[in-house]
Amino acid sequence: MSRPHNAGSVIHDIGYQRYQGVRFGRRYSARSMYVHSLRTAYGFGRSARAKLLPCGIFALACIAALVLVVVSTQLPEPVLSYVGIVAIFSYGATAFVAVVAPELVSRDLRNSLLPLYFSRPPQRSDYALAKLAALATAVFALFAGPLLIMFVGLAFSGTSGLSGMLEQSGLLLAGIVTAVIHAIVLAAVALPLASLSGRRVFATGIIIAFFLIAAPVSGVLREIGPGALADLAGLLDTVSLLNGVDRWLFDEGLVRVGSYGPVYGLAAAVLAAAGTALLTLRYRKVKI
Repeated sequence: MSRPHNAGSVIHDIGYQRYQGVRFGRRYSARSMYVHSLRTAYGFGRSARAKLLPCGIFALACIAALVLVVVSTQLPEPVLSYVGIVAIFSYGATAFVAVVAPELVSRDLRNSLLPLYFSRPPQRSDYALAKLAALATAVFALFAGPLLIMFVGLAFSGTSGLSGMLEQSGLLLAGIVTAVIHAIVLAAVALPLASLSGRRVFATGIIIAFFLIAAPVSGVLREIGPGALADLAGLLDTVSLLNGVDRWLFDEGLVRVGSYGPVYGLAAAVLAAAGTALLTLRYRKVKI
């Protein structure tokens, strides 16, 4: 006669205990995701290969700003203003977000990490907004480095003393406002596109295609279109749209807007809001 299966069974205590520590909740989780994503944007804590493209683009932007400062100190007027340097570097920023945005979201999709995130306090909207904030901050840092170099070079190279520094500080503030606007819009455009694919190569291609396809059309219309059409052609291209906002706010920029400056401002606000809404909707609908 066989012995019962549980006869002589022993329960061993191998040391597992319930977690008794402090649970920090949603806000802490969202902040942690933001900090981790910001570090990931520049490859910190990862291999040298991961740092190569984002840090390389940042270094090139700073070197270009340094060259502009050296040239500007030899001329009566600076080659570029603070607003102008953000407008020019926004073209490089599109390459930056095309590389960085897939790093922030595509890897999680491909490696099926979202169930791990959403099994604890962070909600889907927390994840999306933390990633968006991290990308916008990374893009702003890309602009902030050259702006700081330009400020230090121009503020301390002149002979106008304190008045010159105060003047440069006011001009720098305009550049910072411009950088914030550009960073938010570029991040709000790139991240929803990157979230469409779990493969980084495909996500990067989608972002680059979005930025490049409309640019030639917008450029041609600005050159050959009649007055109103030429003034509104910049709305077709994200970078031209941002340069139109610069023209409206600070009377500087690479795009003429005529009397349609408020239209450019409204379009930029709508684009940023739509991108944010689409990103949160994407993670509300994604299957885990």
